[in-house]
Amino acid sequence: MKQQFLALSTLLLCIICSTDVQAQQTPAFHIGIKGGANFTKTSTESSSLEGKYGFGYQGGIMTRMDIGSLYVQGEALFNKRKTSYEAKDGTSSKLTWNAIDIPVVMGYKVIKKDDFNVRVFAGGIYSYAFKNNLSTSQALREGFKKFDKSNIGLTGGIGVDYKNFTVDVRYETGLSNISKDFKSKPHSFSLGIGYFLF
Repeated sequence: MKQQFLALSTLLLCIICSTDVQAQQTPAFHIGIKGGANFTKTSTESSSLEGKYGFGYQGGIMTRMDIGSLYVQGEALFNKRKTSYEAKDGTSSKLTWNAIDIPVVMGYKVIKKDDFNVRVFAGGIYSYAFKNNLSTSQALREGFKKFDKSNIGLTGGIGVDYKNFTVDVRYETGLSNISKDFKSKPHSFSLGIGYFLF
């Protein structure tokens, strides 16, 4: 947990230092709401299991601070994640869990207009998982008894803004296992649509 905290602190420090590049410009602060879909699978070290993408959803709030062409965006999102495993014998198992995700990204507006922006961004994400449910054989269920609630990951993607509306497509990958016994890291694609209230 100390390593995860150190990694997140280092990321935040890098973001703060990077914003000094355009410190002469007056920052603009925005708050909005966001919702969307996620497609998640978990990797596995088992040769007899293959992870499959599952469809979930997300929703929450976001904040953004614009500093010229640079920006820093933070979010607090509720995610419903679903994935499945397919065994070589043809049987399948489904895993679902809820998570509170807190991504913090730094981005650059490749195209910057008054009413239209095209952006690229990257950053880190902290995820707190809860209410996990695994429908599977007893052997695999035992591996998920120690479902790790905290997970640190990386995220990046592209986005488009039009007036107060914003659309993001991003990829997320976990740096730590979601289960201490069953080595499995989450990977996810998401499509988010948001609206800045101001």
